[in-house]
Amino acid sequence: MNAKQEFKIVGTRPIRPDGLDKVTGRARYGSDLNMQGQIYGHILRSPHAHANIKSIDCSKALAMEGVLAVMTGDDLAEPGNTVLGSGEGAIALKDLIPMVMSQGKVLFHAQAVAAVAATTSALAAEAAAAIEVVYEVLPVVTNCRDALADDAPILHSDRFPDGKPKEPTNLAAHITMQVGEPDAAFEQADVIVERTYSVPMCHQGYIEPHACVAQVDAADRVELWCSTQGHFNVRQYTAGVTGIGLGKIRVTPSEIGGGFGGKTTVYLEPIAVLLANKSGRPVKMVMDRGDVFRATGPAPGAETRVKLGATKDGRLVAADVDCLMDSGAYNGNPAGIPAFMATACYKLTDARSSGRSVYTNKPKIHAYRAPSMPQVTLAFELVMNEVAAELKTDPLEFRLNNAVEEGDVNMMGAPYKRIGLRECLEAARSHPHYQSSVADGAGRGIAAGYWINAGMQSSATLNVSPDGSVSLLTGSPDIGGSRASMAIMGAEVLGIPIESIYPQVVATDAVGHCDVTGGSRTTLATGQAVIQAADELVAELCRRVALEWDVPKDEVMWSDGAAHHGEKSLSFKDLASRASTMGGPLTVSSSLNSTSASPGFGVHICDAEVDKETGRTTITRYTVIQDAGKAIHPTYVEGQMQGGAAQGIGWALNEEYVYNDQGVLENAGFLDYRIPVASDLPFIDTVIVEVPNPLHPYGVKGVGEVPIVPPMPAVAQAVFDSGNIRVMDLPLNPAKVAAAIIEGS
Repeated sequence: MNAKQEFKIVGTRPIRPDGLDKVTGRARYGSDLNMQGQIYGHILRSPHAHANIKSIDCSKALAMEGVLAVMTGDDLAEPGNTVLGSGEGAIALKDLIPMVMSQGKVLFHAQAVAAVAATTSALAAEAAAAIEVVYEVLPVVTNCRDALADDAPILHSDRFPDGKPKEPTNLAAHITMQVGEPDAAFEQADVIVERTYSVPMCHQGYIEPHACVAQVDAADRVELWCSTQGHFNVRQYTAGVTGIGLGKIRVTPSEIGGGFGGKTTVYLEPIAVLLANKSGRPVKMVMDRGDVFRATGPAPGAETRVKLGATKDGRLVAADVDCLMDSGAYNGNPAGIPAFMATACYKLTDARSSGRSVYTNKPKIHAYRAPSMPQVTLAFELVMNEVAAELKTDPLEFRLNNAVEEGDVNMMGAPYKRIGLRECLEAARSHPHYQSSVADGAGRGIAAGYWINAGMQSSATLNVSPDGSVSLLTGSPDIGGSRASMAIMGAEVLGIPIESIYPQVVATDAVGHCDVTGGSRTTLATGQAVIQAADELVAELCRRVALEWDVPKDEVMWSDGAAHHGEKSLSFKDLASRASTMGGPLTVSSSLNSTSASPGFGVHICDAEVDKETGRTTITRYTVIQDAGKAIHPTYVEGQMQGGAAQGIGWALNEEYVYNDQGVLENAGFLDYRIPVASDLPFIDTVIVEVPNPLHPYGVKGVGEVPIVPPMPAVAQAVFDSGNIRVMDLPLNPAKVAAAIIEGS
């Protein structure tokens, strides 16, 4: 992309196409669909966090009038060694099935063990309670360090570290990367700082719970409606879990009330399908809020040790990072991110990074915006601040002195193309927030963050109507305004008003394959499919015009929504109205496997004030600066930046999973699991930096992941400075901060 490329529609802020339906209540979310003759499913969940299932007796439930079907883990497929999906959606079936329903062993509290379908939801719950399960209760381990102890209960006797045939342990994976000779490089350092920080599991906190409706017709074809970030994933995962052929499953996504990575898998859908098949009736299932917290995938907790060395002239010379991550009961594979990406923001020719993931008696972790990157960045960025302080240099200038730029090589050996970290740091340095004085009693933190971003598979279809309107079909659920960005890019290519384009997210059999909406890939990759389809449509229109005018097609030019040759022109609307006489319907589809992803960087500045008596932290000012490549719809980009910052602030100050010694989650509800509300936050200022992605026709970079990466260290540093304390274990809740202040006084 030419950095000076001029746009007419890209970069504007049109009203969102789905906005009216949402503000009037017409939008249909996961639990809004009701089918004629539907019944209701309910899941029986384990009261234990670790147990063998000796027997399950469903006879009493089946004998109840109005109960039409029951199921257990025996009704699910045998997992074997099958791996489903690709990219962000890849998962071993043996790690997916037990998160739907256990098969012989329970490994976390509230794990599903059986399910019932009945004519009312109350009856289904009553029938589920009548199912008799005999358990052999086993010892529980909920802490990574305890799980690695020699006397720890082993969760999986058939799994071995790194696949090697040794004694089984609770180590799920261990990944190490090294460049250069870090041990020797530390000897050249004038300043060395080593710290260990920890952060607990937390939940994505989406407001809408998981919900679905399933029906199976007389030909054994499955229809699924659900709240999801990736209905093609739902189709594949449901097929794998149930053993039903992929081609027999059709999935339609509802509107989605939040996901943030937590709705890229299945929990209810295969159960609803099997109950519908057994009962011959549509089955509706909706999780309650407690079960969302207890039995879906949170972000992993982590303990990260970071050692950094620098010379007195402010140059980083060595790094050593070790991150221990809580995978929960099954392999969520969080170890690779800290191993591959811990040092991604800085020039380091001598560095070692290690990631270990550990099995514990908690639900299997799942994605949450930039999965696993906030945890390792917390420690890395706080140690960066300490090194800067030891060197008596400004923490932002220290980062600028060491920031990666085009041509630098990351830990994975890949050189960066055009990236915008330096530009973000420079924008932070000149911003009024950073230029201002810190208020008396307050503290200020700054942190940088990175996410690799993703491309993967996407498809788009354009259907042109005779009146010149265009139906734009994709398979990417809209969780951040992507319908608007798709319409903007399509309108930019076609040169028609955005109001003429109707963007829709359609079922799995109505458009080509689209990978999950996640990894900051949707506007980039699905948008690229839209651009490609629109380019093909323009080429077809020019071909038709060339035939009518009897001129070479390469002499027909397209601009301002019309075909031109000399003094002649035909508008898009004219061509649409004459399509039947100029070659037939105008329908164009495009599919691709995008390789145009470019990493994203951001810088956050936080001012905070700690009440020395209560330990309560007030965020007084917050600024987010991020490279978007090219902001297709700037309002949505700003919303992503503000939303990620708000979630990161919540994780820093209050959010955590609290388990008792029996492995039972004690804060499974929004009254006790404290996410930020509007009154907890100041206005979050945003600065969009645009360093075009050279791999994308419009310069787009993903923006959804990076904003959650810097907040924890930025907030923590501000709290440390304000309270004159240093707390190594987050969150920085009032009780913990107050105790640290008392201890230090």
